[in-house]
Amino acid sequence: MPETPTQEQIDQITAALAGGRKIEAIKIYRGATEKGLAEAKQFIDALIPQLIEQDPEKYANLSASKGAGCTSVLLLGLVAAVLWFV
Repeated sequence: MPETPTQEQIDQITAALAGGRKIEAIKIYRGATEKGLAEAKQFIDALIPQLIEQDPEKYANLSASKGAGCTSVLLLGLVAAVLWFV
C-alpha cells in the first residue's frame, strides 16, 4: 500500500473537509495508506491549516471547529470503535 494518497484520494479528502466531514477525510486517508487512526488524524489536522490558508472561504467551517475539544475526542473514539468492529 502506498505511503501517500493518490491525487484522486487527496481530492476526496479535501472535498470531505470542505463539506465539514473531517471523520470521512480521516477514513479516506486511512483506506488509502493503511495508517493508524492517530497518524491519519495527525495528517488531516496538519492539512487543515494549509487548506484554510489556500482558500479561507471554502474551508471556513474547519477553522470554526478547531476549538471543539472534548467533542472531537469523543467523535474520534466513536470512529475508532466503529472501525474496530468493521
